[in-house]
Amino acid sequence: MHTKSLIEQLTVYIPFDSQERAKHQQMLEFLSRNENGFHSKHLPGHITGSAWVLDSTKTKVLMTHHIKLGKWLQLGGHADGSKNILEVAFREAEEESGLDSIQPLSLHIFDVDVHAIPERKHFPNHFHYDVRFLFEANENEQFHISHESFSLQWIDLEEVRRFNDEDSILRLVEKSERMNLMSFLENGYW
Repeated sequence: MHTKSLIEQLTVYIPFDSQERAKHQQMLEFLSRNENGFHSKHLPGHITGSAWVLDSTKTKVLMTHHIKLGKWLQLGGHADGSKNILEVAFREAEEESGLDSIQPLSLHIFDVDVHAIPERKHFPNHFHYDVRFLFEANENEQFHISHESFSLQWIDLEEVRRFNDEDSILRLVEKSERMNLMSFLENGYW
């Protein structure tokens, strides 16, 4: 996969609302100007891949209490030079949870977001151009907390707001609640 392939995927992707549409446009502009944007040291930002991992009933999501950011977030991380962002999201989900049962529910993009990452020791503030994919895992499988997390937890979709009320997270929840997953997946919309 190369930059052009991700741009092609993003070109056919239909944003959920006006907020995501603006982020989507930012990401396309970033990719058109930043061939090296897949490397974590690239500034002013870089591509990341995230996994929105639902349980088998599609009523819970696996979230991590991220150490560096101090927030409850979806699993995910840096592309580290890879341009196959679905594989990045998959790898990060496995590494951050230790779950063997994680599987993509679709090969298509589920959501996009652009968000600021604050300055930290030896690295300036920058942006993550986050491409998010939809996954499923067995909620009964024992997960393992990685060195990047304070905690992992299956959270009812209706309770996510208590853990993180940022617009991009709530958009993921709304997409999950509003869609009939089987209908969308069977008909190839995602």
